[in-house]
Amino acid sequence: LASRCAAQECKLGWISKVYVNPPAVVRHAEQIQKWRTVKGNWQAAWLLKAVTCIDLTTLSAKHPIREDLLKAMDMHDKGITVAAVCVYPARVTDAVNALKAAGCNIPVASVAAGFPSGQTPLETKLAEIKLAVQYGAREIDIVISRSLVLSGQWEGLYEEIRQCREACGEAHMKTILATGELGSLANVYKASMIAMMAGSDFIKTSTGKEVENATLPVGVVMMRAIKEFYWQTGFKVGFKPAGGIRTAKEAITWLMLVKEELGVEWLKPELFRLGASSLLEDIEKQIFHHVTGSYALQHDLAMA
Repeated sequence: LASRCAAQECKLGWISKVYVNPPAVVRHAEQIQKWRTVKGNWQAAWLLKAVTCIDLTTLSAKHPIREDLLKAMDMHDKGITVAAVCVYPARVTDAVNALKAAGCNIPVASVAAGFPSGQTPLETKLAEIKLAVQYGAREIDIVISRSLVLSGQWEGLYEEIRQCREACGEAHMKTILATGELGSLANVYKASMIAMMAGSDFIKTSTGKEVENATLPVGVVMMRAIKEFYWQTGFKVGFKPAGGIRTAKEAITWLMLVKEELGVEWLKPELFRLGASSLLEDIEKQIFHHVTGSYALQHDLAMA
């Protein structure tokens, strides 16, 4: 990691020269929304793939889909679980113990570094990260100081993220850019590149608390940055859209976009996550309909 960060320091200068063509990005995103959705068995397969990439905020993690529905699709023994359980630092120990008692090895992810506003001193952010890791979190979702982006303090942003990465130790770090508050798509691209240069394992769109969360234009820009970074360095950085993704159809659109922009190798939990608290309910409804041919009644599925 140290060599990766050191190699990027000399490249901070070109960030100020980055240009993004917003109308072209928006047109591309509009085309994406017109793509035909998949049906039948293909839809069910894509939805199960989506489940395995969800960072869930409840402990439905080990059995996210009803066992009888999985059996009907011959998927009951394929280890269909969500990717991680995401909690606040104070709940990490409880989540770790609950998952251990349930006999599963799903990692606990913790939001930290002043989530969701990022308006805490850097020392406090670093201490919170270290505590979350100490409590047993294997993944940390940090949030950047938006003011550093809005004022063009790219070296300051790099240094903040680098120190957060150092505080994470062995834990994987997802960097939340809060893209709806960065002012422009060019700033989204620049912040994405800085976050990756500083050692982020993932870049994530939003906290889910902003007025504007994950949007397709932002997704396109972030994925183009990930691809550029991969071409330049050989490092594959993951992507996580979060906030406002509520329907199975939206989840499939994000999966298809990742496939088109980054390739099939990114369609796995190691490189793609969906941050969504209410998405799982709609996915299970769609799978119920696929298996039974009828729509689920309120009591047929667990409350999300």
